[in-house]
Amino acid sequence: MKKYIILCAGLCLAMSFTGCKSSESAYKKAYEKAQAQAAQQSEAPVQQVTETPVVTPVQTRPSNETRVVDNVDNVSVRQERVSVVNGAGLRNFSVVVGSFSVIANAEGLQQRLKNAGYNAQIVKNEDRNMYRVVASTFDSKVDAVQSRDQLRATYPDAWLLYNAR
Repeated sequence: MKKYIILCAGLCLAMSFTGCKSSESAYKKAYEKAQAQAAQQSEAPVQQVTETPVVTPVQTRPSNETRVVDNVDNVSVRQERVSVVNGAGLRNFSVVVGSFSVIANAEGLQQRLKNAGYNAQIVKNEDRNMYRVVASTFDSKVDAVQSRDQLRATYPDAWLLYNAR
């Protein structure tokens, strides 16, 4: 009994798949219709439309009038609560050039920065248990951004810290 049910189901599937074929006449009709449309388009007169292009006039200015816009407001600043471990003290904005979990590594970087002429300091973030090496500290964000940009030549990962006291 099961053999007959399986055989009937297989025959039904075979018939349903073979009944969905496209006929050659349908393809032929579509091809002839496309050729007729192409012939109509080639026979239709082509109208040439002449448009005058709109061009914005160029305004020449002397090179001394070039204006540079700094987006200091868009610079990201991390806000952390830190305490000074070794140094004179922080102002509002600081440029951090290194973060270490071992204080000896932070002291090594601090010494290199001091040899290069920076007033480097070490601060600790108690929440993350990380020592941050601060190369310079400023009251204004503009000065801190300029210093960070200069330091990025040597320390590409330099970032700004706002001391949340």
